[in-house]
Amino acid sequence: MIIWFELRILFFKNFERMKNLNIRNILLVGGIPTVYALALRGVFGIGEWSDLFTVMSVSFLFLLPFIVGALTIYFSKTENIRNIAYRILMPWIPIMAFFVITLLFAIEGWACWIMVMPLFLIAASIGGLIGAYLKLRKQNKLYISLLVLIPFFSSPIEHAIGSIPATFRAYTCIDIQAPAEKIWKNVTRVHDITEEDDKGYLSRLLGFPRPVKAVLNYEGVGAYREASFTGGLVFHETVTEYEHLKKMVFSIKANTYEIPSTTLDEHVLIGGKYFDVLNGTYELEHLNDSTHRLHLYSHFVMNTSFNFYAGWWGEWIMKDIQNNILQIEKMRAENE
Repeated sequence: MIIWFELRILFFKNFERMKNLNIRNILLVGGIPTVYALALRGVFGIGEWSDLFTVMSVSFLFLLPFIVGALTIYFSKTENIRNIAYRILMPWIPIMAFFVITLLFAIEGWACWIMVMPLFLIAASIGGLIGAYLKLRKQNKLYISLLVLIPFFSSPIEHAIGSIPATFRAYTCIDIQAPAEKIWKNVTRVHDITEEDDKGYLSRLLGFPRPVKAVLNYEGVGAYREASFTGGLVFHETVTEYEHLKKMVFSIKANTYEIPSTTLDEHVLIGGKYFDVLNGTYELEHLNDSTHRLHLYSHFVMNTSFNFYAGWWGEWIMKDIQNNILQIEKMRAENE
């Protein structure tokens, strides 16, 4: 927060300098980097070339904003780039323009851009700092030309190396003041969830489907549980381990062909190429005569070349969904 505040001060101190840029400079500084970003997105989005270029790659998600930042500084005036705030913040303008254009033309979805925005802004600022260093040392033309071409060479190499699927665990819990029987009844079968009951703030911000209900045909190993969400998203769950009033483990399967194309972006599609949920577990722990602790955790898999970043977002989203369900179960068990 302190760093952000200082950056804002530096930015506004140099705002007049940015306003004095003429039209030609504005087109160069903001237009060319934005056009480059759009062109690269177009190439990386061609389905027939998916064996060489893909949006879900380090070559796109880091190098694109990095190069945009370097280009922004390359086309800026030398007196402007001597200021640290300009180097850090000016590259954000073509990045934001790129975001807006891709959203307006439905090239990318809102959820995807929210998740990659921190990465894009950081990479763009790093590119701006490197670009300023090269320009001030008069070593800019050759290096900038090479930078622009790097993604076209690195992406096929990255694809040839491939990605290693990584499994992550999202753990949540909540304390409930109610008898075990009441809690367990709301765990095994979650009846209709209204929009007012929904407290999944992050998933709502990202436009993810909200939970509607979960139906279990019987209590025991082999039972079938169907968890329904808005937008036609359905999780098919099979109970693999069951201890009455204590534990329920279930596998999770989302059939991608059942999910309407308008429900989830292809890059965050559950059961798709990059993200899938494997299983879930409820455990009920007795704390005292009036309180139980309900544990809920799940395992999910990410299959990208940047699992370190995608896994962090996946865990955050899964915890938001799970905490939402736990709060609903707590409210119903305590108020029945």
